[in-house]
Amino acid sequence: MIESSKYVKPWRKDVEIKAKSLIPEGWNMAVPMALSVVFRFNRPASHHCKSGLKSTAPEQCTSARHGDLDKLLRSTNDALSGVLFDDDRQVISIIASKRYCAPGEPQGAIITLTALTPSQ
Repeated sequence: MIESSKYVKPWRKDVEIKAKSLIPEGWNMAVPMALSVVFRFNRPASHHCKSGLKSTAPEQCTSARHGDLDKLLRSTNDALSGVLFDDDRQVISIIASKRYCAPGEPQGAIITLTALTPSQ
């Protein structure tokens, strides 16, 4: 399988580097995991006018330029495999969304990974 987006490889590398820098002491990579991700995208310039956001600008981030949520998740899971968990098959729960950035908010993702214990 060949990735069609030139952004996937750098995204994976960025996620991997950041994840490695945030691994908590005693982290167990072998347990089931719950993943939550909010992907944030800058609005295109066409959504804005001199007075701010156009009234016709879409509220939801559904543009093809921002990608499919499942593909965004796949590249994120791949980046975390071998870093925060042994294999992405350990991810047993996912909550994910994509949205436009709020004013002043940086583009990127908020990724939360929870290691699940037998009682969870």
